Amino acid sequence: ILTNHHVIANATDIRVRLTDDTEYVAKVIGKDAATDVALIKLNSPPRGLVPVVLGDSDALRQGDFALALGSPFGLRETATLGIVSAKHRGGVNSGNPFDDFLQTDAAINSGNSGGPLFNLRGEVVGINTAIVSPQIGSGIGFAVPINMAKALLPQLQAKGRVTRGYLGVSVTDLTPDLARGFGLQPGA
Repeated sequence: ILTNHHVIANATDIRVRLTDDTEYVAKVIGKDAATDVALIKLNSPPRGLVPVVLGDSDALRQGDFALALGSPFGLRETATLGIVSAKHRGGVNSGNPFDDFLQTDAAINSGNSGGPLFNLRGEVVGINTAIVSPQIGSGIGFAVPINMAKALLPQLQAKGRVTRGYLGVSVTDLTPDLARGFGLQPGA
């Protein structure tokens, strides 16, 4: 089961409740705080449990319909419909360089985290993850694109974590002050 890292980060006992109210104990297989993705597994999954189909978040376009499922404020099995407002949104998690979220106006509230964001074909295209503070704005929610989660899945399954390189370089404009500091001619 793909979910959010922040949902399971400090958990000592993970239980998954299905729509028929049966609960199953789960364990963490892997997690990645940088992308807010986690993979958990039911210890004894029930027979006949049908997985959802993972779609292609790269194929989404601004304006495509999206359906968010979750349990906002404890209201289980809530579905909200909206559109994909934008793609490639960064800076949601305090400027995390790995932010690359889908933005949606489908209502995502506290309790929706870890739930699926579906396209109209019934395919999961995102994992609901964050909202803009109600004090700042409402109707602005974010989801981890499912293609990002799918790319991390092999590492989460094999190693329990994601390993990535980091160059430690940032790009900026060469201002006149920086040019002088580097002993360059301004405008060079």
